[in-house]
Amino acid sequence: MKNSAQIVNLPIISISDGTQIGIVKTLVINPEKGSVDFLTVEQEDVQLSLKAIPFKKVVGIGEFAVTVESFHDIIDLSEIPIANQLVNKQIRIKNTKAVTRKGQLLGEVTEFFIDEETGEIIGIELLVGDRQAVLSSEFILTYGKDILVVHDNAPSSLLDEAHLLVPAEGQDGEETAEHADEQHSGGEAAMEGAESEEALYALREKQMELLKGKRVTKDIVDKNGNTFIEAGTILTEEHIQKAQEEGPSVIVDISMNVEA
Repeated sequence: MKNSAQIVNLPIISISDGTQIGIVKTLVINPEKGSVDFLTVEQEDVQLSLKAIPFKKVVGIGEFAVTVESFHDIIDLSEIPIANQLVNKQIRIKNTKAVTRKGQLLGEVTEFFIDEETGEIIGIELLVGDRQAVLSSEFILTYGKDILVVHDNAPSSLLDEAHLLVPAEGQDGEETAEHADEQHSGGEAAMEGAESEEALYALREKQMELLKGKRVTKDIVDKNGNTFIEAGTILTEEHIQKAQEEGPSVIVDISMNVEA
């Protein structure tokens, strides 16, 4: 998991020839999928058009650099209409207001977190009153240019720490509580793993409570683009559990397309 500040301004390195081919300028948000789909690129030479790297072409995001196979992975946005459309939407997450469906202000977003392997947005950090809190992306209904719309139960679903957004086994460089060696990890790792599992369980229970019994208004597709919940389906526990296994973006898609 990375936050946006850990990615923007990183050098972009071509693995094939070991040269720096640019710097990450911005992250391009896909509001429908709840993901970062492109990284725009700043290069030293004068460019007449905006350049970007599709997130799926990124090999890795480290502390020092973003790596790609070669400079050929940089594209001209004018050549890919969907990329151009996303850039023109100017969706930003940081410095937006988070508002519930019923119009209550939750707070101001100060940061967001993504899965550096897939580009999926995992959650946001926001200023709520005089404290910082974290909210899973599964509670975000709409990514707008100025406003993020969240579930009405988002205020009661805030987390204290960003690491609680993902189960322990999903964190880079960390062993899960289940498999950690006691002499190596000690009591702290076990405690963190338990907290993460508890947070994940709580999130899924809230999703179940929110979505069970509601009718889906459009076909819901899995990560491979296959329809697994048809429009008009009344959601059962089995449907919701399967969606949870597919990932946050699928849950968001369902949440945005249901009715009582």
